[in-house]
Amino acid sequence: MAGHSHWAGIKHKKAAIDKKRGKIWSKLARNIIMAARSGGGDPAANLQLRYAIEKAKDANMPNDTIARAIKRGTGEIAGASDEEVVYEGYGPGGVAVLAPALTDNRNRTASEVRKIFEKHNGSLGGTGCVAWMFEQKGLIIISSNDVSEDKLMEIVLEAGAEDIKQEGEMFEVYCPTDSFEAVKKALQDANIEMQVAEITMIPQSTVKLEGDQAKKMLDLMEALEDNDDIQNVYANFDMPEEILAEAGK
Repeated sequence: MAGHSHWAGIKHKKAAIDKKRGKIWSKLARNIIMAARSGGGDPAANLQLRYAIEKAKDANMPNDTIARAIKRGTGEIAGASDEEVVYEGYGPGGVAVLAPALTDNRNRTASEVRKIFEKHNGSLGGTGCVAWMFEQKGLIIISSNDVSEDKLMEIVLEAGAEDIKQEGEMFEVYCPTDSFEAVKKALQDANIEMQVAEITMIPQSTVKLEGDQAKKMLDLMEALEDNDDIQNVYANFDMPEEILAEAGK
């Protein structure tokens, strides 16, 4: 069975081949703007901004575009005033869904998100209905072909990681957000390739889905991810790995 971390891997692969680069860059730029607005324009002193910049560089966003986004966030360049909103709801089978967004029109975005949920056998809920089920953590995914479990444990636990799990051919490393950069650096220094490295929301429990329900849940996830205002989508589903593998093609 597989869940959130496998979806993270699927998103990473799709981003690497997604030809709609303009949409990807737009979302990443807005993430940088909000991070700079909330914590200042110095990446060394603003972990959220540093992480947003890294994701933008991974997507080959030009440095001048990143710099403009930072200046918009700090107010040095005028721009539209987006606000952060977190949409919460339920997918097929009662799966909890958390979808942070940046929007310049709350009513428009709420209407769009509600329609997406309803179209895919889900429902938009109220503030706080599912957020309590998730905890923010760092997640790093590594191929088990690249390092032994004992060696990986030695590296990441010393750097501040709190848990390691093996799912199929992948190791999942979990850490507190304030240890994320240290764990990443330890892996980089050891020349261990990271398939995924992100700060994410980890569910405390999961809901098992099979067959048609599982496929409908993935359709909901993709529809939400495709919305211009939605920045990320988190859910507590657990489904057969073959269904997730098919979705990742």
